[in-house]
Amino acid sequence: MTTEASPGTRQPAGLVKRLLRGRWRATLRAPLTWSFLAAYWALGIFSSGVLTGGRAVFGPRNIESLYAVSAGTWLSHWWSLVASAFWSATPGAYAATSAMVLIIGLPLERRLGTLRFGAAAASTQVLGIIGAIAFSWSFRGLMGSWSETLLTHAYLGPSAFLFGAGMVATASMGTLWRRRLRLFAMALLVLLALYSGSFPDVVRIGAASAGLVLGPLFFDRRPRPALPVSSRREARVLVAIVLAASAVGPVLAGLLPHAVGPLSVLRFLFTNIQPVDPQTLQAVCSDPAQARDCSAAHLQLRAGAGGIFMSILPSFLLLLAADGLRRGRRFAWRLALVLQGVVAVLAGTFIVRFLLPRGPGAASAEIMGGLDLTRFHHPMSLVLPLLLPLVLFGALLGTRRLFTVPAPSGTYRKLGLVLVVSGAALAVAYVAGGLLLSDGFTPAPGLAQLVADVPDRFLPLGYTVDIPPAFFPESTPAVLLYEGIGVVFWAVAGWLLLLSFRRPAQTGHTLDKDRARGLLVKDDGSDLSYMTTWEGNSYWFSDSGNAFIAYRVLSGIALTLGGPVGPKEEQLEQIEEFAHFCTVNGWTPCFYSVTSDVDAAARSLGWGSVEVAQETVLDLGTIAFAGKSFQDIRTALNKAAKEGIRAEWITYPGAPLAIVDQIHAISEEWVADKEMPEMGFTLGGIDEINDPNVRCLLAIDAQRTVHAVASWLPVYRGGEIRGWTLDYMRRRSSGFRSSMEFLIASAALSLKDEGYDFISLSGAPLARVRPTSALAVPSQASGALDRVLDWLGSTLEPVYGFRSLLAFKAKFQPRYQPLYMVYPDAAALPSIGNAITRAYLPKVSLRQRLALARKIVQRPRRRPRKAPQP
Repeated sequence: MTTEASPGTRQPAGLVKRLLRGRWRATLRAPLTWSFLAAYWALGIFSSGVLTGGRAVFGPRNIESLYAVSAGTWLSHWWSLVASAFWSATPGAYAATSAMVLIIGLPLERRLGTLRFGAAAASTQVLGIIGAIAFSWSFRGLMGSWSETLLTHAYLGPSAFLFGAGMVATASMGTLWRRRLRLFAMALLVLLALYSGSFPDVVRIGAASAGLVLGPLFFDRRPRPALPVSSRREARVLVAIVLAASAVGPVLAGLLPHAVGPLSVLRFLFTNIQPVDPQTLQAVCSDPAQARDCSAAHLQLRAGAGGIFMSILPSFLLLLAADGLRRGRRFAWRLALVLQGVVAVLAGTFIVRFLLPRGPGAASAEIMGGLDLTRFHHPMSLVLPLLLPLVLFGALLGTRRLFTVPAPSGTYRKLGLVLVVSGAALAVAYVAGGLLLSDGFTPAPGLAQLVADVPDRFLPLGYTVDIPPAFFPESTPAVLLYEGIGVVFWAVAGWLLLLSFRRPAQTGHTLDKDRARGLLVKDDGSDLSYMTTWEGNSYWFSDSGNAFIAYRVLSGIALTLGGPVGPKEEQLEQIEEFAHFCTVNGWTPCFYSVTSDVDAAARSLGWGSVEVAQETVLDLGTIAFAGKSFQDIRTALNKAAKEGIRAEWITYPGAPLAIVDQIHAISEEWVADKEMPEMGFTLGGIDEINDPNVRCLLAIDAQRTVHAVASWLPVYRGGEIRGWTLDYMRRRSSGFRSSMEFLIASAALSLKDEGYDFISLSGAPLARVRPTSALAVPSQASGALDRVLDWLGSTLEPVYGFRSLLAFKAKFQPRYQPLYMVYPDAAALPSIGNAITRAYLPKVSLRQRLALARKIVQRPRRRPRKAPQP
């Protein structure tokens, strides 16, 4: 029935064989893509465009004059809206474009189908060009010389329709990759437009934007606004993508010698690969009248490999910070914030010193790489380079709550100490080496000059723009020494920083958590007690040291997750001790989701009690799913067998990357479709299954496609695992419909064969079959609270479906066990309700609150289907 996957098994040979045998052959069956390539090359050869780049076609007229589309000629050459895709501007572009068509076009046609791919390509090409033309004319004069330059550029090639059709294809993808690919592609295209600034870059943005709008229409769906990012993990990834894109931009600007975009000026802040030789620099700096030219030329001094690395050092550090942001690291967020602030200051300084027109003393075009800086004197050209780092700085501030994962204690103290020692050692090596190689510098430096130059060896280009160099390296050993010190230091720093992001996260309660985990394994807890090991809990330990309670303080309420974990005979004393502990700290205790024995002990102290959920338990000793009442379960098992779907046990930390990625996609799709964040507290998510002690059961087919996943938490009795509790359940929307019935039934039969006693299907918050405690005599306050909880469960049903979940679990004919909330003072019930809400939904944005209110107002009036009586 089930198989145990070996952790880390990736089966690369099987994937390669399937690719060669099936998918590759299917990809080759793309008639439109191959027809386009044939026409593309035939027209290029016939018109001599392949050999000349379009300068000799049909006599004196060239390709660009006939088929290239531009903002100034498109009305007289209307056919160029489509025809421009069949030619390229340079001979080398034919080979590059053909590779792009094969890499992007073949899989797109396979995914969209030939007719849909053709329609998407044609429509996005035309709309993209029209949009670019409208942009060029609309912003004429508003963006300085850049907007004027757009009117003189022309577009040729198929890149626009490839990006446009690609964005159309994302409409058929799952939420996770649809959002990631759209963000990455649009960030890349916007980046190219802002730095390169050519008319084709704007055309590609227009085509991609058209694809985003038309995509849902091609798949018979209404366009809808972008779904909010509800998963913290996914939000971190998206922020990291944006930061990484911003880091690549300045480097890209340095690689484009003819970049004219509004941000292309930043190439001089970070990197310029057009070096100034030391002799020219020395001649310029020796003339007091050329002081500004000397400072400007100093930006280009370090143009070797080491100098280029030091030039792009801010981008290098931002990429490292992006990796830390992806992991939710607090230090990475602080590092990115500082770097963006520094970049903003440097950009402002650079603009003031080199771009503002100040007469004959301004930096010359010859020194600044041959670029006429007067085109940057338009106000928008001066504002935009400064605005981008400020916007990113604000975005980081606005998302600070996503990055709360600390490193183990002392990590960055040790890292700082290592860097200080390394820097001191490299500084000594630089001074000593400089003295030995002094003949390789012009002029030969002395001890004082080398010591004064040490800070400049470690700082990125741009920090010392006002300090002309006192000497220049000329010999190869001198150049290696001069440029290599900083490279070695920052390479070591970068490596140590990456290692710090990969170290296991540690909170202030790590030692307490380890101690609590030891007691959990040793003593008996409830079926939900493993949830006490999750993040967000604090731990109280009894005076005897053999019991603990997991709790979190919210609104002055010490809200526990379950009851005491420890000897059952000491529960009363443990409750009293914890209540006293709360009183000393000014908190009100509240035990949430406790079993009937804890409820009875608390009521003996005069506490109030209310039933908040019902746990569903399956005893595995006699389970067989036989009889009419299990017809749906048997049907699910039979259908899965017919469709080639099987159950496979894994652990999330040891799962292959392809499986982990599918689990992420399924989870993000589930969260995004609800437009509400995942609930926490007693409901686990991706972070909670990332535990080697938690088992995950997959519904997976022969192609290794995951249709659903369910996680199971261990339940300890007498020092060993005797049962498992169901926690995390997610199903692919387009997958096997009866996946969850199949997974739960498969888990029950598999765990029975392994010798376990029971499985718990957990409880559904705010959902009950009927009052189950014959002993409890509810007080007036508890009766009112019962009614409030019933109303709240009914209200949230359209959003989270807790009652439907309980009804679903009834298919397995479980045994019901009530779970209670107990509290010492009814006057604290409003605060308790607020605390429970904040525990389940710790981070709810204004947009999500409005979405919740809308769903509540629009909820159906009929009652949800009731679960059968046990």
